[in-house]
Amino acid sequence: MNAEQLQPLQQLPMSKLRALRGVLTDIDDTLTRDGAIEPAALQALHDLARAQLPVVAITGRPAGWSEAFAMAWPVAAIVAENGAVMLRREDASLRRDFTQDEATRVENFRRLRACAQAVLNELPFAKLAQDSAGRLTDIAIDHSEFAHLDAGQIDAVRAVMRRHGLNATVSSIHVNGWIGTHNKWSAARWAVEQAVGVPFLAAEWLYVGDSTNDQLMFERIPLSVAVANIARFIPGLGTLPAYVTPSERGAGFAEVVARLLASRSAVPPAG
Repeated sequence: MNAEQLQPLQQLPMSKLRALRGVLTDIDDTLTRDGAIEPAALQALHDLARAQLPVVAITGRPAGWSEAFAMAWPVAAIVAENGAVMLRREDASLRRDFTQDEATRVENFRRLRACAQAVLNELPFAKLAQDSAGRLTDIAIDHSEFAHLDAGQIDAVRAVMRRHGLNATVSSIHVNGWIGTHNKWSAARWAVEQAVGVPFLAAEWLYVGDSTNDQLMFERIPLSVAVANIARFIPGLGTLPAYVTPSERGAGFAEVVARLLASRSAVPPAG
């Protein structure tokens, strides 16, 4: 696959955007740069809130890292750790829900720690993600945030995780491993139905992402858009997003939102 197969955002029909109920989005390198939300993306979230278009953010980042954003950003929910933990504001407090019961999480945490140690023992180049202390239901190996692994090294990390019975995906910065059937797709359904309070219909939502761990969403959400920094991950994608923005990261997300909001003010043709 190559970048030429992606349609530019400007070709996304206004009529399709006009019918949407809200936005699902990745966080790292889709809203953020170097771990902080870009001003254009934050403004876009506020613009969506004013338009009464709910946003659900789904990330591989840990619950601990995501909690402050769940309280500060105008989003319906953040689902962290690739679908395991949902965070949302309730009045002035934070609500935390899990896909697995406590006993399952305790046993899985033991297995995850054993797998993480095996990765470190077997692969001297591997380093735990610096946000690992905030992780409750998964492990993460850094490949592009503070450490840099090549494609072969990333594949070696995934192989160890899979040998230990973990799911393993690659985000723009980490290799994430977890135990369970949850993923970004199940997270979207869970959050829309519980936090937004409506039945989940994929055709009513737009998804914005940037890397290989968004592929399931690119496959299943008809209106999927990648920010421009998707380019380095295209060789590893089996399914491409439908559209791509001109700009990278938060600026690209803001371009998606601007087109979505413009569709609401555009007058549909008569007849």
